[in-house]
Amino acid sequence: MSANVAAAPRAAAEPAPRSAAGWLKAAGTEAKLLLVGIPVLLWTVIPIYHLVLFAISPKQDALSGALFPEHPTLRNFETVFGQRHYFLSHFWQQLWNSTLIAFATGVLTLLVATSAAFAISRLRVRGGRTVMNMALFTYFIPAAFLAVPMYKTMGNYGLLNSKWALILAMVTIASPYAIWVLKQASDKLPVELDEAAVMDGASPPQLFRFVYLPLMTPSLVAIGVYALLLAWNEYLFAFLLLSRDTDVTLPVALGSFLAADDSPWELLMTTGLIYALPPAAIYYVFRRYMVGGLTAGAVKS
Repeated sequence: MSANVAAAPRAAAEPAPRSAAGWLKAAGTEAKLLLVGIPVLLWTVIPIYHLVLFAISPKQDALSGALFPEHPTLRNFETVFGQRHYFLSHFWQQLWNSTLIAFATGVLTLLVATSAAFAISRLRVRGGRTVMNMALFTYFIPAAFLAVPMYKTMGNYGLLNSKWALILAMVTIASPYAIWVLKQASDKLPVELDEAAVMDGASPPQLFRFVYLPLMTPSLVAIGVYALLLAWNEYLFAFLLLSRDTDVTLPVALGSFLAADDSPWELLMTTGLIYALPPAAIYYVFRRYMVGGLTAGAVKS
């Protein structure tokens, strides 16, 4: 009797064999996913392949249309790193400008958005939600339409041709979305944690430092990476707010390639490939935070 009783749970735990109809249904689902996934993969990979193809091709083979160059070379990379072309005479300075502006934008956006989200969600400052909604309302206006007003504003404050002009512009663009994401993620934190900390004598700064920040780490990393990549890829505002060759970011410098009658496409693509590697590496390192952090609080439990 006991043997039968012991065997019953094991029999119940074993999954029922899948029927032929179940196998066909699963195979059909996988086939549909492949039919969608393969074209999307090719659509994504082919431009990257051609970017690499240009980068390793000599000038005479860059536009040959071959699937692979007959004489692949790394000389284009030597030219870019050695700043041996007129358009690349300030390559390292412009790359540093992009790096500095991107990281400064990420840090300042985190400071603004984290403080605002904490005040709105945890301290429940009066009028905080209204301010957040008004900030989000600015996204109804395309960013390109704000470029000229931003240029005028920076001119009034004497910030034109300064890296701070682009940093502040990027923080302005990134902050409303960052505040909204962090506020939504903060709303999911148990309020009992705040109450327990207050009962133990924690002040708002201590609550922010020892309770809020540790629990918000995934969302903070995601928002920091989002703001960094936004500033890293910006062209229009960088083109308007910065003018000197030693101050512009690398995307603006790449645009100068298109002004030449005989554009060195192989050098343009090589520089673009080099410029694409840092954000790809950053995303790879923090990829596990990106999806969870940016969607935190999007679905209420």
